[in-house]
Amino acid sequence: MGRKYFGTDGIRGEANIELTPELAMDLGFALGYYLTKKSNGKTPKVILGTDTRVSGYMLRSSIFAGLTSMGVNIDFVGVLPTPGVAYITKQSKADAGIMISASHNPAKDNGIKIFSSDGYKLPDSVEEELENLIDSASELKKYRKSGDEVGKFRYSEDDFYIYQDFLLSTVKNNFKGMKIILDTANGASYRIAPRVFYELGAEIVAINNIPNGRNINVKCGSTDMGILQKVVLGYNADLGLAFDGDADRLLAVDHTGKIIDGDKIIAAIVKKFKAEGKLNKNKVVTTTMSNMGFEKHLKDNGIELIRAQVGDRYVLEKMKEDNLNIGGEQSGHIIFLDYNTTGDGILTALQLVDALKEQKKSLHDLVKDIEEYPQTMINVKVSNEKKRSWHENKDIIEFIDKKEKEMNGNGRVIVRPSGTEPLIRVMVEGNSMDMVVTVAQEIADLIENKLS
Repeated sequence: MGRKYFGTDGIRGEANIELTPELAMDLGFALGYYLTKKSNGKTPKVILGTDTRVSGYMLRSSIFAGLTSMGVNIDFVGVLPTPGVAYITKQSKADAGIMISASHNPAKDNGIKIFSSDGYKLPDSVEEELENLIDSASELKKYRKSGDEVGKFRYSEDDFYIYQDFLLSTVKNNFKGMKIILDTANGASYRIAPRVFYELGAEIVAINNIPNGRNINVKCGSTDMGILQKVVLGYNADLGLAFDGDADRLLAVDHTGKIIDGDKIIAAIVKKFKAEGKLNKNKVVTTTMSNMGFEKHLKDNGIELIRAQVGDRYVLEKMKEDNLNIGGEQSGHIIFLDYNTTGDGILTALQLVDALKEQKKSLHDLVKDIEEYPQTMINVKVSNEKKRSWHENKDIIEFIDKKEKEMNGNGRVIVRPSGTEPLIRVMVEGNSMDMVVTVAQEIADLIENKLS
């Protein structure tokens, strides 16, 4: 049976349509019951933060009500990046952390992501238990507290500085002399990212940093970098840094206006870590989406690439399994386990600029030797139900196998469902752009024809 509520990155959906106040409150009941049962008589505490979406007010009020009615105390840290909530949850020894955000998704969507007390995302087994409890929410109401036993709500927005101080502690170089453009996507990093880079001495220009609740990720941030490219060139800046809505991802623009993806950002950083003897086993984890040219570049620099399934949870699993400390995705979701438990866009940005200062090179020069194999990706819109079962279609599977054999070792095909949207992603990579585009379109057309 498929998952009912949780996807690969928490509970997501269109706010007030799929992700309703009733569902958020039922989740509050379920999580409150679960935490209270585990607390051995102590009052559980939850850290809760949001991005800048207007629907966040509605959802946080509902989940607040559910949790506090079950006797759980809440520290509300306000607008803060997802990794900041994870970090504060671990540092404050809270019982759980909650982030209300739909990350890079459009403003109409929202989501609820839950962290364990150790700052990691909830295991599948706990999410499944919470799903069962949500379905029994009406029965849980008999466990609600009353009088002095009701949970307390506290504004803890000064915890912002706990996360800020942590970020500043992760770099050793001063950024004086660097001119940097920051695109905060009108999202969760709009306050903290400029403050951190200012504290380190950089000359900064912040753009898309005036959120109104509806402009998050709208023609800005890591999902649309056109404006950032123009501003970098217009200001003759050293580089531009683009975050997504909840700032767990980073993409960059070099001084020539070229977009630098997560693969290249990882390459720039891990070479510094290797030189300092800080790269565990001289290996790094990325995904099946990472470019074959990137893999060759790492190998030429004495670094082995380990591939995981697409999705930060799979990258993290492989990192922990092999005791590796750096891993990430082409999308810019990069994890530094020496510092934090989840992908962190601002942390990644700091490590990137620190690497530039340490190696005394521009971002352009640091990654220019990476020869990218032609690659394209087509998103095919399908229903969520068909997205989950596409691999059961015999015609699609046989056609993909046929196309891979035709490429005769000179290319590869990756077809996968999006973890957060009703899409199937078709990625093809090879030594010829004409071949790549043709094969990708043929596969996408077949999927659309069979699943529409």
